[in-house]
Amino acid sequence: MSMALRVDLRELDALAQRIEALAAVDTPGLLDAVGAEVESQTRRRIAEERQAPEGTPWAAWSPRYAATRHGGHSLLQAEGGLLDSIQYSVAGDTVEVGSNLIYAAIHQFGGAEVGKPQLPARPYLGLSPDNLADLGRLVDEWAAGQMEAR
Repeated sequence: MSMALRVDLRELDALAQRIEALAAVDTPGLLDAVGAEVESQTRRRIAEERQAPEGTPWAAWSPRYAATRHGGHSLLQAEGGLLDSIQYSVAGDTVEVGSNLIYAAIHQFGGAEVGKPQLPARPYLGLSPDNLADLGRLVDEWAAGQMEAR
């Protein structure tokens, strides 16, 4: 009794060529899409979710501070300066997302290091598991599109 196994490697060669071509693709478009997505996720965290990327709710205002706020104010949002300042930048093969406002860091890290321990950290920058999943899908779709174009 004998058995024969026949392997056709033509499809594997074609796949290898597509993967090789993908490695040589210029990625600025992908980085731009990633930056735009993370910017959007961060803005949503500030405007709607009001929690750290890890899912912990931000600390409430102190009663004294809350008395100075009105109906249009919420955590990290008074006149919208922080929300409006969130932006991304692509430089080389990196994407940075953040704010250039002087008070942005104190919201992210709290005030203990600058002598204001009463100001708690309310982290708004970072990636939640859902954010990472969204970015994974974005990259997968981009890679599939690149491979189809080859």
